[in-house]
Amino acid sequence: MIGGNGPEVSVGAALRDGDFVRYAADRPHDRERLESAHLIPGREARSRRKRSRTGASDRLSSTAAAVRSVVLGYGDVFALHELWKDLGFDRALSRALRSGKREIDVEALVRAMVFNRLCDPASKLGCLRWLETVAMPAMPEGVTHQHLLRAMDALTDHAERVEMELARQIRPLVDRDLAVVFYDLTTVRIHGEAELEDDLRAYGMNKELGGVARQFVLGVVQTAEGLPLMHTVHPGNVAETKTL
Repeated sequence: MIGGNGPEVSVGAALRDGDFVRYAADRPHDRERLESAHLIPGREARSRRKRSRTGASDRLSSTAAAVRSVVLGYGDVFALHELWKDLGFDRALSRALRSGKREIDVEALVRAMVFNRLCDPASKLGCLRWLETVAMPAMPEGVTHQHLLRAMDALTDHAERVEMELARQIRPLVDRDLAVVFYDLTTVRIHGEAELEDDLRAYGMNKELGGVARQFVLGVVQTAEGLPLMHTVHPGNVAETKTL
């Protein structure tokens, strides 16, 4: 019989009546008797169970964190990296940007920004956030915003040589004689009213709107197969015949 301060009941009744067991377990005197009768877990058993649940929860959390850390995008950047190497862009940029004084890998940084533009276009800071989500091959560690800006400075400072090396690299892929090339112009509309010295943004006839808009003119030279060879940028009010 199990009693305590309340009415006595048989152990069998206690086993059948789960509510009574929970009710009696809240009383210190009855809890001891129930524990000794092995009808409810003792303190040590409850402590082990609690530690087991806590440990399982911690292991689950650490496992989830580990899974998140290793699940990085790989397919698109891997495919682009293989194409980049096949086209020889890595070698062309390395030749054009070779410098013993430079401490950053400009080719890798430029490649990262190009891949970001193709996969998930963003600003330089956005590119840094994107790099944290992909497994970029042959990428230096600890890339910062300043590194990307310095890579862009190097690219701008050596723009003519970069274009020459890239043109030489892809020349075997196009018509060797370049007997036929196509030249086309389009207009790019600009929002905003700010004005700068020697500003290319000017009001002209916009091809998209069919009316006057603030814009600049973009020209592209391409092969007969449609492969771009070069581009030019002109003021928004220029006559097309004067761009040739």
